[in-house]
Amino acid sequence: MCLISMSLLADEIMQQEIRPLLAVDIIEQLHRQFALLSGGRGKDGAPIITFPEYSGFNDVPDEDFLNVVTYLTSIPSLDAASIGFIIIIDRRKDKWSSVKASLSRIAGAFPGNLRLVLVLKPSKFFQRAIAEVGIKLHKDEFKMKVLIMMLNSLPDLYGYVDKGQLTPELGGSLEYCHSQWIHHRTAIENFAMTVKTTAQMLQKFGTDLAETELPNDVQCTKDLLAAHADKHNSLQDELKLALKQGTTLLGCIKEQAAKSENHKPNPDEMENQTTVERLLAQLDETENAFEQFWCKHHLKLEQCLQLRHFEQDYREVKVSLDSLGESLSSLSVIGDCLARVEQLLTELKTLEENARPTLEKAQLHALHGDQLIQSNHYAVDSIRPKCIELRRVCDDFSNETKKKTDVLSKSLQIHKGIEKVNQWCESGIYLLASQAVDKCQSQEGAELALTDIEQFLESAEMNQLTELRNLHNQYEVVLSEDIKASVLKALKRLEDVQEMFEKRNVSLKRLSAKQTRPVQPVAPRPESSPKRPTLKNPSRTTGTQQRESDIASQLSTSSPQGYFAELDNSELSHLTPPSLENKRDVLFGNLPEIYEFHNRLVESIFGNALLSWQHKICEIQNEINHSTPDKIRRKQGSNDFSPFIHHEVKDLARFKPMQRHLFLYDKMLLFCKKREETSDGHEKTPSYSFKHSLKLCSAYSYLSLVIFFRYCPLHDEISSVNAQCV
Repeated sequence: MCLISMSLLADEIMQQEIRPLLAVDIIEQLHRQFALLSGGRGKDGAPIITFPEYSGFNDVPDEDFLNVVTYLTSIPSLDAASIGFIIIIDRRKDKWSSVKASLSRIAGAFPGNLRLVLVLKPSKFFQRAIAEVGIKLHKDEFKMKVLIMMLNSLPDLYGYVDKGQLTPELGGSLEYCHSQWIHHRTAIENFAMTVKTTAQMLQKFGTDLAETELPNDVQCTKDLLAAHADKHNSLQDELKLALKQGTTLLGCIKEQAAKSENHKPNPDEMENQTTVERLLAQLDETENAFEQFWCKHHLKLEQCLQLRHFEQDYREVKVSLDSLGESLSSLSVIGDCLARVEQLLTELKTLEENARPTLEKAQLHALHGDQLIQSNHYAVDSIRPKCIELRRVCDDFSNETKKKTDVLSKSLQIHKGIEKVNQWCESGIYLLASQAVDKCQSQEGAELALTDIEQFLESAEMNQLTELRNLHNQYEVVLSEDIKASVLKALKRLEDVQEMFEKRNVSLKRLSAKQTRPVQPVAPRPESSPKRPTLKNPSRTTGTQQRESDIASQLSTSSPQGYFAELDNSELSHLTPPSLENKRDVLFGNLPEIYEFHNRLVESIFGNALLSWQHKICEIQNEINHSTPDKIRRKQGSNDFSPFIHHEVKDLARFKPMQRHLFLYDKMLLFCKKREETSDGHEKTPSYSFKHSLKLCSAYSYLSLVIFFRYCPLHDEISSVNAQCV
């Protein structure tokens, strides 16, 4: 809008100030003074052009005459010129021929509107008479449609024009200095050209600004803004010079008009002053219009620079946010163990801390965008979506971080619960394995073992093991299938171990409640025949036979099917390592022999010795109904062991327990006796002496051996139910 206003104003200035000629163009002709525009006016306001006495008037070239007359008629205002011009021809000192030539030239080349022609005839009598006759005879030759008045004297002139509108040469009081008039005219026209040129420059610059395509990057926008600012400052300097020029000119005109108290400016002087004031006003309006346009253009450039900075920062922040989002997406929330979950939580916390500066920068940048929008930025439609996108990405990152933190925190609790359950179960299995059966045969030993069992069961409540099930039920929706399976596996193991403890608890309570007699070990029959011999004492009482039958029935439950069935039990499959699946025949390859040995044992044990085995066999059966511990612990290592060794026939009536130290290797199991020798002044030095060896085919044989030691009372040289791994 400002550009349109400025353009219209500049066009008006140029149209108004377009002249066929300027004073500077005909400065020499004007200095001849053969025609003057003194500034006088007729009674009706018509401008007066005076042709003073000029001896060389007839010698003035037609072109020079026409240029001067055309220039003089262009000076008065349009209103004054429309009334018509009054021509005063002073030929008082000349001849009729000069009058005739002047009238003919004026009639043929005067460009303006004529209202009245006043001719001061030659003062000499003869020439005056000729002029009177000549004007009558040649009137039609002048081709003038206006009245031509031949005046004999100045008083006759005063009848048509007031003396105040005439210069002193014509007896009037109108002050006129031709050189000063030329100077004013030149200055006014020069100022008008300055205004016109300045308006043209402003218009061109405004057009260039309006047609300028805004850059797409920060540096180009800075360069364009600086270039336009320099051009604007240069034009401002031009405007200041033009204003100074016009102000100085106006001051000179006013000073000339006020040179005396009685001086009254003539209409041309008034017209000059009005022209300069009008030009100054137009220049001021042009400057104001341009400044308004420049302010808007400059604001647009500054907003463009702000936009380019905003877009550049947005791209940088967006890249950082996208990188953070990728890092967050790649961070898993599934940990297969407690350590992995803790590591994931640490990584997530680190990522969150590292992301904080970027998120803060993004929020600040979005706030900056809001400020640009509130300041009526021209690119609101481009800024607002970017602000929305920054806040969305920040919110998504924060929400996803919180979500993953919540899932990992819940997984951490779950894994801690699983680990707590597993540790408790392992400790429980170790406790059960460490309770020597031979020591539990006495009431005191059974009660001590029972106390350990009960205290350990109480620790389950103290450790809040049941909390795992509550956590599973509470967090089931957010847990992965693998974690759910691990929880169920741990809970199943917990139930199995608790059941083992309950059964051990029942067995120990029975032993504690009954006064048991000392165990009388009986050597097994040396034969390995699969046939079951008859009892040596067939005359046993019916009660004794019934007890033997019950024991035989109980022992028969320890048949190989009892061991094999556990590996086929789906409820216990979670306790079987993958490496042992489908290895039943390898693990329990010697169970048929064990089963046959049990049968022989039933037939060979009599009386009280048979009764003393009863509780031990029951306990073995209880443990058979449970799976073995889920950790085959070391491939190479040693354990203390208390076997009952089968001695010579002379010792057949008893089993002598001996402490042995077992060394397990890949292919051999060594049975050694630990010895401690003391030398003077030195500490005891342990040493081991070799007693026996057993070949192992593989790690599976070791598993068979461990299970055999735990669940089988007799095997070859190792022939006591009290065989226990410490």
